[in-house]
Order: sequence, then C-alpha cells, then structure tokens
Amino acid sequence: QVQLVESGGGWMQTGDSLRLSCVASGRAFSRFAMGWFRQAPGKAREFVAAISPSGGLTNYIDSVKGRFTIARDNAKNTVSLQMNSLKPEDTAVYYCAAGRSYTYTKEALYDYWGQGTQVTVSS
Repeated sequence: QVQLVESGGGWMQTGDSLRLSCVASGRAFSRFAMGWFRQAPGKAREFVAAISPSGGLTNYIDSVKGRFTIARDNAKNTVSLQMNSLKPEDTAVYYCAAGRSYTYTKEALYDYWGQGTQVTVSS
C-alpha cells in the first residue's frame, strides 16, 4: 500500500515556474514508477510525465517537453514536477500516481493516487 500526498500548487502568471512535490508513505516507493497526471475543468485526466523506479528513465507528454522535469528522491520517498514557462493551458488539478512502468500513460495502469493539487495559470 502506498499513500501519496501532493503539494506545491498555486496561482501563477504565464511564464512563471512552479515545483510540485509528492510524498509517498510506505517502504515500497522505490519499486514503483511514478507519474504525474492533470485534469483541467471539463476535461478527462491526462498523462503529463512519468519516471522509472530508479529515476533513470522519463517519459513526457509532447506539450510539456522542454518545460517540465520530473525527478525523484527514493531516499526521501518523493517525486517532483518542475514546471517552467507555464501557460494558461497548464491550468489543472495535478495528481501524482504510482504504477508499474514509466511507459504507462493510461491512468487505469496506475495503482495509487494522491488527492491532487490545483495549479492555475493566468494570462
């Protein structure tokens, strides 16, 4: 069992940077791939980024490549999402999730979820 708690959301301006964090409970954290998803108002939840259990491999949705960076610290049971050059279309509730492969982009393939943190980017 893994419990996930996100933090770091806020109200930002276009072009700002923001770092989201997710802390996991449980000793199995380093065995899971970790992902970030987001859900904008009126839209389905979508994959944003994922990282392999060791942290050596990452996967991003095209719209955030070059702007967002996912990282993890297995010693601290944390995964982060550094978001640069924010755009209004990045506005969403951001969720971290634990799954079995960093290549997974479908939410159904992730086993554990946090409660989400709101990111709002104004133009």
